[in-house]
Amino acid sequence: MDLHAITAHSALHAKPSGLVLQYGTAGFRTKAEHLDHVMYRMGLLAVLRSKQTKSTIGVMVTASHNPEEDNGVKLVDPLGEMLAPSWEEHATSLANAEEQDLPGVLMDIIVKAAVDLQQDAFVVIGRDTRLSSEKLSQSVIDGVTVLEGQFHDYGLVTTPQLHYMVYCRNTSGQYGEATVEGYYQKLSKAFMELTKQPFCSEEEYRSLKVDCANGIGALKLKEMEHYISQGLSVQLFNDGTKGKLNHLCGADFVKSHQKPPQGIEMKSNERCCSFDGDADRIVYYYLDVDGHFHLIDGDKIATLISRFLKELLLEIGESLNIGVVQTAYANGSSTRYLEEVMKVPVYCTKTGVKHLHHKAQEFDIGVYFEANGHGTVLFSKAAETKIRQLAKELEDEKRKAAAKTLENILDLFNQVADRQVISTTDAERQVVTPPGLQEAISDLVKKHKLSRAFVRPSGTEDIVRVYAEADSQENADSLARAVSLAVFELAGGVGEAPPGF
Repeated sequence: MDLHAITAHSALHAKPSGLVLQYGTAGFRTKAEHLDHVMYRMGLLAVLRSKQTKSTIGVMVTASHNPEEDNGVKLVDPLGEMLAPSWEEHATSLANAEEQDLPGVLMDIIVKAAVDLQQDAFVVIGRDTRLSSEKLSQSVIDGVTVLEGQFHDYGLVTTPQLHYMVYCRNTSGQYGEATVEGYYQKLSKAFMELTKQPFCSEEEYRSLKVDCANGIGALKLKEMEHYISQGLSVQLFNDGTKGKLNHLCGADFVKSHQKPPQGIEMKSNERCCSFDGDADRIVYYYLDVDGHFHLIDGDKIATLISRFLKELLLEIGESLNIGVVQTAYANGSSTRYLEEVMKVPVYCTKTGVKHLHHKAQEFDIGVYFEANGHGTVLFSKAAETKIRQLAKELEDEKRKAAAKTLENILDLFNQVADRQVISTTDAERQVVTPPGLQEAISDLVKKHKLSRAFVRPSGTEDIVRVYAEADSQENADSLARAVSLAVFELAGGVGEAPPGF
C-alpha cells in the first residue's frame, strides 16, 4: 500500500475544515459540494472491505429521496446487504479524519479488521441521475484505483440494481447475470410467471401509472418496459424531462402528504404508484369512485404480501416460519390485523432498514417494509431450497398431467342451422351467445378432472366444433359428447342429436 500516493491523491479531494458526518442507515448524505473527499475515501474503504471479505463490494452514489442539490454514498456488502455495523464505524472515522491523520486511520482499520493487503479487490459502482453524481462517482473510482483495486462502473442504475449486481457477482452467477439486462430478464420472468397463476386476476391486460420522481427509475423502467409489455402496460409520469428530482413527487411526498404527486393524471380505480429518487421505495394508491385518495403504503404492502405467502404455503401444505418486521412508525391496525387475523408474528425494531433486515433474517421467510415503501421479502437458504424443490415437483406434475391430457383430446363437430348464432371471446375459449351455453359447458367441465372444453363456429360452413380434454380417454369422450348435446339443444342443432344419449 502506497501511503504517499494515497495522501497525494487525497489532497485533490480535500476535506472541508471542521466538517463532521455520520454514516447511518442511508450511508452519508449532505449537500453535494461537501462530499468529494467522502467519495474518495469510500473508494478506499470499499477496497479494504473487498479484501477483507474476499468478495465484490458495491458503492452507490445517491441521496435517494433527498432534494436534488443533496447527494450521498452507501456501500453494499457481499450478499447485497447494507454495510456491516462495525464497518459503518470505520466509514465514519475515515470520512472525518483530517488530512494529516488519514494514513493513520487507514492503518488502524487494516489492523482492527485484519485486512490482508495482498488479497485482490473488486468494487462495482453505480449512480443516480443527479447532476453531481457523475463527478462524485469519479472520486470513488480515484479512491479504488489508488489502492490498486479493480472496478466496474455500471453508470446510471437504481439502488436495487446495484445490490443485485453485487449479489450476482458473489454467487458466481447462480442468482443471475450481473448485467442490467440480466436484472430485467430475472424480474420480468418472475413477474410473467406470477401473472399466469390461477390466483391472479383474470384481467386480459394490466395497466399501471408510475410516478418516477424525476429520477433514475424513469430511465430504467423505460428500458425494462418491453420485457414486461405482454403482461403490463406502464405509463410514466415525472420522468425527468421536466421538473426537479423528488420535488412535489415521489414515494416520500405521497406518503408524507397523503395525496397524489403533481404531474400525474388520475381517474377513479386506476392503479398508480410512486418511486423515490433512486427507485428503492414504492407506494401504491388510487382514487375511488367518489374521488377519495387511498394509499397502499409499506404497512399495507407487507400485510398483503404476508397474507399471500401464508395462503400459498397452506395450499401446498408447508409450514415455513413467516415473520413480519415493523418499526414504531407502522400503523397499529396493520399490526393487529397481522397478529389477530392472519396469525403472523410481528416484531418491532429500531427505525432504519438495517435493523429490519437483521431481524427478518431470523425467519424462514421474513417480510419487512417501512411505511414509506422501503422493504423486501427475505427467504432463508433452507426456505429457498424447499420452495425451489416444491416448484420443481409442481412443474413435473403439471408436465405429466399435460402429457397425459394431450393424449385424451377429442374434437367433434355439430351441424347447426346458423353457425353465426354462436359468438365467442377470450381467444375463442368462452362463449358469449347463445345465452346459457357457456354456463352449461362450465358445469360439464367441473364433472371431470384436468378437463376443459370449448366450442367455436366454423369459418366456412354451418357446423360448430367441440374441443374437449380430460384425464382419460373415456372422460374426454363423455365430456365432448355432453358438450355436443348442449350445443345441439341451445344453438339450433339440426338432424339427430349426438349419439350416446
